[in-house]
Amino acid sequence: MTRETESLSDPKAMRALAHPARLAILNRLGVQGSATATEVAEVAGITPSAASYHLRMLAKYGFVEDAPPRGDGRERVWKSMGGPLSVGVEPGDQPEVREAKNLLIEAFRREADEEARRALSNLDQETEEWRDATRFNRMLLRIDAEEMVRLNVEVEKLLKPYLVRNRSAEDAPAGARIAEAQVNLFPQAKRSAPGLPTEDHDAVG
Repeated sequence: MTRETESLSDPKAMRALAHPARLAILNRLGVQGSATATEVAEVAGITPSAASYHLRMLAKYGFVEDAPPRGDGRERVWKSMGGPLSVGVEPGDQPEVREAKNLLIEAFRREADEEARRALSNLDQETEEWRDATRFNRMLLRIDAEEMVRLNVEVEKLLKPYLVRNRSAEDAPAGARIAEAQVNLFPQAKRSAPGLPTEDHDAVG
């Protein structure tokens, strides 16, 4: 499992993780703590037997491990290995590693986009205070690479005290919920010119 000072680099591990059900399971364990296959199955939208398979695959690559048993110990309980996931593209990446990294980053982005879409569609059901607190912002910056690195560090520093792994439900104020911050800092890539249309589809005949 990756730690704060490490980044995922094993292509097999990254490919194993780049699955929507496994990402959902890992998120469930990270937010709500240890669980059985039956308990994570509903969140992931799969059967308990499929959840057991995905948990074993996550364990194979060090993302989850056995948690202390409950009650009579007949059901296997799992927990996250802890620590944030990190993956970044490096100039020296071998093609297999680069491909696996891109696959995982795309999986992360799809999951994040779906979470934002779900929140947006549910916004009318939220209370006024939560609607007022919610933001979907997109800002354009004029910045150099050094400044962007520094900005990323500052943003992470601001968010760190509120992270689920750093703040228990008991330590949070009354009314606290699980919220999500999505921060993307990247230089815009040049857009290819679309060229001139070959046919006017809006023309009225």
